[in-house]
Amino acid sequence: MMELRRAWLRWLSRHPSLRAWSVMFPGAWWLLVFFMVPLGFMFAYSFMERNVYGGVEAGFTIEHYARFADPLYMKILVRTVVYALGCTVASLLMGYPVAYAISRSGPWKNLLVFLVILPFWTSFLVRTFAMIFLMRDTGLINTTLMGMGLITEPIEMLGTPAAVMAGLVYGFLPFMVLPIYSSLEKLDPSLLEAAEVLGAKPAARFFRVVLPLSMPGVVAGSLLVFIPALGSFLTSDLLGGAKEIMIGNLVQNQFTSARNWPFGSAASFVVMGVVLLAVFAYLRSRDDDALAGA
Repeated sequence: MMELRRAWLRWLSRHPSLRAWSVMFPGAWWLLVFFMVPLGFMFAYSFMERNVYGGVEAGFTIEHYARFADPLYMKILVRTVVYALGCTVASLLMGYPVAYAISRSGPWKNLLVFLVILPFWTSFLVRTFAMIFLMRDTGLINTTLMGMGLITEPIEMLGTPAAVMAGLVYGFLPFMVLPIYSSLEKLDPSLLEAAEVLGAKPAARFFRVVLPLSMPGVVAGSLLVFIPALGSFLTSDLLGGAKEIMIGNLVQNQFTSARNWPFGSAASFVVMGVVLLAVFAYLRSRDDDALAGA
């Protein structure tokens, strides 16, 4: 066994280009078996016939993709994209100042980063239920407002778009803060000092120096928020109820209660197509900007 190991190491030393591939093999194998193979099955299912008792039957049809053109499902898709975009924009507007403050907090920096990460120590389900306890008719928000005499009857918050949006932002905000903080942490303070010496005002220093240099973090955070928000189903299910169904709820229902695996698979790939279009649009705009700058 030891001789075989030594021979393998000698062979790798003669082929340094393959050394990286040998290191990547365990992770690549895991992704192939547990991600790409199931994804391939789902893609095949999306073109098969639905079995009367659930599951799929052999055959080929594009009926399930054509069915998604129904106004009912298009409305759900548009609602989902709007929620995901709204969550991304709201997380950016709230998360950027937080990340900037943390990057300039000196000795408190590690503690503040820890507080941002702290929500990940609890289950996403538990955090969503905490939002229910806050926003229900007898929850903390309504009880406090009524106790202060600001309202005479509870405000209906659950089952509304505002509740879903609040839950999405609450759940995904740390994914925006951390990448932006990472970019701002690498910012050289001497650049700001040079801009100040040259007469740039605080607003100009931010928009001409800080913001452009932190754009990689902004883009990474936006993708980390937009993509999971697009596929989220737990938040809309618990906080929005039947009135605020998102595409994730539709996919879940097709694979569970409706037992329509082909249509659920087709809906999943429609969402994946939306994500790929968003990423492609960003990459295209970045290339255009680079060509314009050149």
